[in-house]
Amino acid sequence: MFLVFFFVFLYFFITGHGVKVTVTADNTTIPAGGSVTLTCDVKHSADLKYEWVRETSSAVKSTEAVGSDKVIRMSKGGKYQCRGWRTDITSLIAQSDPVIIQETVSNRIDVKLQHSWSQIFTGETITLRCEIQGGEGKVWKYEWTAPNTNSPPTSSEYRISRVSVSHSGDYRCRGSSDYLLTGWSDAFTLTVSSSKPRATLTAHSSVIPAGGSVTLSCSVEGSAGWKFDWFRCDSEFSGARKIRPGTSEHTISISEGGIYYCRGGRGDPVYSTEDSAPVTIQKQGEGEILF
Repeated sequence: MFLVFFFVFLYFFITGHGVKVTVTADNTTIPAGGSVTLTCDVKHSADLKYEWVRETSSAVKSTEAVGSDKVIRMSKGGKYQCRGWRTDITSLIAQSDPVIIQETVSNRIDVKLQHSWSQIFTGETITLRCEIQGGEGKVWKYEWTAPNTNSPPTSSEYRISRVSVSHSGDYRCRGSSDYLLTGWSDAFTLTVSSSKPRATLTAHSSVIPAGGSVTLSCSVEGSAGWKFDWFRCDSEFSGARKIRPGTSEHTISISEGGIYYCRGGRGDPVYSTEDSAPVTIQKQGEGEILF
């Protein structure tokens, strides 16, 4: 019986079975310009030499040797693993589970609204974009912090359909690529208005001179990015017809009398304002009063 235990002990001693190798890190994120300390701990074994390897790319699984001490200090991100070698038989007896260390890079990162609209209204569809300067050529995964969401996207675009007042607040993002990690962006503060805007129609004259025309202007106060639909009725009892669809021009020239109003629209899908108040335009020289 003693011989059985002896040979079992000898087998485990030589092969390293039962040896446990663990790696601890004082931090799993390297601050910009800083470093982290990794410690290799081997239980139930002596007379070991250490070998540290670092995976430099998850895509091609390339690794490199980075140290031979029990404690190392590293300033590069990667997947680190410690291996224990018996010095007397120069064989690998155990290796640790990998530990992932991310390196903070100094790339500037910004959150921007797809359209430079100064005011956002309830019901619109908007897109926020996370932009990493100097990050070309890398495949980034994105992380967002945002109000009123439980599942932010992992892409560079954050699309919100039919925004509401509850979406108002600060939006931040950061990116990671392999073992690189950016810092958080500055906050982009989104403010959503609860009221629906109304288009305003103005005319430089309410009478079209004989052989002439009148200029109408449509606007939406306090915001930009609108295209305008224009409508005309022959009378207050007749239906309106669209005379100019979706033009980015906020003015039109007309030579027919009638009742005119306009409406603003922007975005995809199109978000529309309330119709403007109607404006009555008469044509000089007409033999009858239109309205």
